[in-house]
Amino acid sequence: MTDDANGWEASAAAWIADMGETGDYSRQHILDAPMLARARLSGARTALDVGCGEGRFCRMLRAEGIEAAGIDPTAGLLAQARARDPQGRYELAKAEALPFADASFGLVVSYLTLIDIADIDSAIAEMARVLTPGGRLLVANLNPFTTAGGWVEDAQGNRQMQVRDYLSTRADRVGWRGIQIVNWHRPMHRYMQAFLAQGLRLVHFDEPAPHGGDPDRARRYHDCPYFHLMEWVRD
Repeated sequence: MTDDANGWEASAAAWIADMGETGDYSRQHILDAPMLARARLSGARTALDVGCGEGRFCRMLRAEGIEAAGIDPTAGLLAQARARDPQGRYELAKAEALPFADASFGLVVSYLTLIDIADIDSAIAEMARVLTPGGRLLVANLNPFTTAGGWVEDAQGNRQMQVRDYLSTRADRVGWRGIQIVNWHRPMHRYMQAFLAQGLRLVHFDEPAPHGGDPDRARRYHDCPYFHLMEWVRD
C-alpha cells in the first residue's frame, strides 16, 4: 500500500489544497447533490466510502446521520481525513482487499474512484461482498468518452470533444495544478460487465446536469456530460 506507482502519495498535498473543504466544481455543482439524494433514499444507516481520500464525502454522509467509514490506499490523504474528522473511521486499505466482514454495510460508495483502480473486477467483487442483502452500491464515475479524449479547437475557434481509441482499456498519466496521477480509461461495457458479473441489479442511472457556479464551466459540462451516476442493488 506504500507503492506510489499511480502518483497519489506524491500528489496528496496538492489534492488536499485543490479540494479544500467543499470540493472542486464537479463535486460542488454536479455530483454532490444527486449522490447525497440517492444515499438518503437508500435508507442505509451504515456506509463505506471506497477511496475516501481526505474524507470529504464521509463527513457529508455523517452529517446526514449515516455512520460512514472510509478506506484509501494513500496515507497522506487518510492523515488529512483523520485530522478533519477525529471521530471518523478511516483505514489504510485497497478496494481490491477490503478489511471488513461480508454484509457489513447497507451502502457502499465509489465516488470517482473506479478510474484510479487497475483491477476493477476484484474491487467491484469486494464492494459487492461487504454489502448487506438489499444494500446499495452507489457509483459516480467519469463517462468513458471523456477519458478517451478531450476538447480540441478548430481553426475557427470552435471547441469539440475528440475521442480516440475508445474500445481499448489503458492507463494514462494525467495532471493538473500539481497533481500527477494515473487514470484508467475503459469503455462503458467493461464497467457494466464487471457489475453484472457480481449479480448486482441496476436500479438507477443518471448523467447529472451542472447547477450553479461559473456559467462558462456549466455550459461545457452541459454540452458534454463528463459524469454518470449508477446505483446497483445486491439482492
